[in-house]
Amino acid sequence: MKSILLVEDSPEDIFFMQRALKKAGVLNPLQIAEDGQKAMDYLNGSGLYGNRLVYPLPGLVLLDLKIPFVKGLEVLKWIRSQADLAQMIVIVFTSSGLDNDITHAYSLGANSYSIKPSASEKLAEFSKALKDYWLQHDLACLSPVEK
Repeated sequence: MKSILLVEDSPEDIFFMQRALKKAGVLNPLQIAEDGQKAMDYLNGSGLYGNRLVYPLPGLVLLDLKIPFVKGLEVLKWIRSQADLAQMIVIVFTSSGLDNDITHAYSLGANSYSIKPSASEKLAEFSKALKDYWLQHDLACLSPVEK
């Protein structure tokens, strides 16, 4: 079972996502990167994130757009430019519903775009849908044994 990398700078949003994933029965380990530079370092396995036993390459990235240092769209563009990450599932999970952000994210290769819900029940629904589709049926998120 591959991990999920949540790229999110809000401690509250991290807490609520952890709770919603647990409620939905998502067993995949959740890793956190609080800004765009940390996300790229994590995915590149550099610096603090060099030990892949502790920081395994995720099967899925939940990417906020409005994050410090390197913005989410730049992180997405960087992911798609890396040969070994180009096929990674990236779901933009952000508060922005701007048409320009949505169009730009898809043009850069986002697999999906979802606006963060304000109610915890809706976040639980999102987490269940994430589990049911991306984590149980998409081969990129399954470990070789599960395939």
